[in-house]
Amino acid sequence: MQGKVALFAAGIAWAGFAPFSLADVQFAPVTVPEHVYTGGWEHFVGGGLAVLDCDGDAKPDLFAAGGAAPSALWRNTSSKDGIEFAPVSEFAQLSGVTGAYPMDLNNDGHLDLVVMRVGEDTTLLGDGQCGFTPAPLPGVAFEDRWTTAFSAIWSGDDTLPSLAFGHYVDRFDPDGPFEACDTNLLLRPDQTNNAYTATELAPGFCALSMLISDWSRGGTPDLRVSNDRHYYVKGGAEQLWTLGDTPRLYTQDDGWITHQLWGMGIASRDLDRDGLTEVFLSSMGDQRLQEWTGQGAEFKDAPFERGAAAHRPYTGGDGRPSTGWHIALGDVQNDGMDDVFIAKGNVQQMPGMAMEDPNNLLIQDEKGQFSEAGLTAGIASLHRARGASLTDLDGDGLLDLIVVNRMAALEVYKNTSAQTGYWLSVEARQPNANTRAIGGWIEVMDDMGLQVRELVIGGGHAGGSAGPEHFGLGDAEGIMMRVIWPDMTATQWMAVQTNQRVRVMRDGESATLTRY
Repeated sequence: MQGKVALFAAGIAWAGFAPFSLADVQFAPVTVPEHVYTGGWEHFVGGGLAVLDCDGDAKPDLFAAGGAAPSALWRNTSSKDGIEFAPVSEFAQLSGVTGAYPMDLNNDGHLDLVVMRVGEDTTLLGDGQCGFTPAPLPGVAFEDRWTTAFSAIWSGDDTLPSLAFGHYVDRFDPDGPFEACDTNLLLRPDQTNNAYTATELAPGFCALSMLISDWSRGGTPDLRVSNDRHYYVKGGAEQLWTLGDTPRLYTQDDGWITHQLWGMGIASRDLDRDGLTEVFLSSMGDQRLQEWTGQGAEFKDAPFERGAAAHRPYTGGDGRPSTGWHIALGDVQNDGMDDVFIAKGNVQQMPGMAMEDPNNLLIQDEKGQFSEAGLTAGIASLHRARGASLTDLDGDGLLDLIVVNRMAALEVYKNTSAQTGYWLSVEARQPNANTRAIGGWIEVMDDMGLQVRELVIGGGHAGGSAGPEHFGLGDAEGIMMRVIWPDMTATQWMAVQTNQRVRVMRDGESATLTRY
């Protein structure tokens, strides 16, 4: 292990880069068991998807919220012959679910689920065989609330994670729902009593996404909250909270710029390889790609000309503004530049917004520009999409697509793109607490420069993934990589061949890399 990591930015070295064509991006629909996210106004939002390997076979399994309908857990039974899933029946009675996030809550190495509900949230402990058992958090009794956002982090030497829950409208407010946003909740572990203490995060403006991220790579994560402007009315805006002993909101004095939008989802990544984190926000109307300026907590919208706004439908004949929900980032061509999937769909029947609203697939080129490929790639569904994921379902090195729809069946698409680059899938593990190294970073040096990836829980819209990080690598047959652990110590740079899945296991002051 090296000492404290030296952070640096690396620009893109484009020598030898062979551009890939938009026409090369192709997805094919896959027949899967039917599942629909449904329900009344409490389920206009939500519809999240959790992706996790719940049985340790290195195949990502799916947990999909059902709203008023039962939730669904599908075991991945894919093979070289195709993508397939087998339903797990024990979730047939779990309803009222808006979404879920996978994580190892109790540090036993098995992935668990934090389940958000219209009602009492619940935590389910996994047994490593896709079996789950309700297990209350120590000292926590969840109340009947409308939970629509979640994020988590391990702090310092804590053996238990800190958990942030975002709530939508207070359903019990007699003057609601307008101007009736509920407050949010931060649960922190009390190491002495092995229990949790609760802190109310107020004001709340109807949170629809949360992400705890060390966006400046300064060693101190903060909590970003994306809120629904329809319910702001007075003083509402996007929020960034410090997570010090007494949480506080960032203000203009910290460099924070007020942003007001109908916020639905958050995604965060260094998309342009400049070493600085971008934040992608979905909303009603234009989507917001924001760049950190490097000054304080200042984020500014990327130029419209970059092509990331995706503000109106590109097919379907409806010219009204779009409604974005989950944002999934990933390199669908493995050309070395991350692309963007945006789940789209009207809240229900809002007359000012498009009803025929296709999902977006924004392909990034070597200049950092985005071009729409949803129609030609075959994923321009006109259902009311909500949660989603870009995940390699069959282990072929290409990111496939899963989309949860409101009032329509869940959709799965296999990535069948013909011309693709090399790839690498990396999972970081450590013993004892925080087994998935949340709060750490993976750095990959390829022919085009440095790719950095923060390991987080949260963001998206009502769901997320717990699994290996996928890197597209263009023409690079071999790369150098390292893991920066949550305590900011780093492994040595390691030479790794591409087109494989590897695990980096921390062992005291050393680390072991294995293929799996």
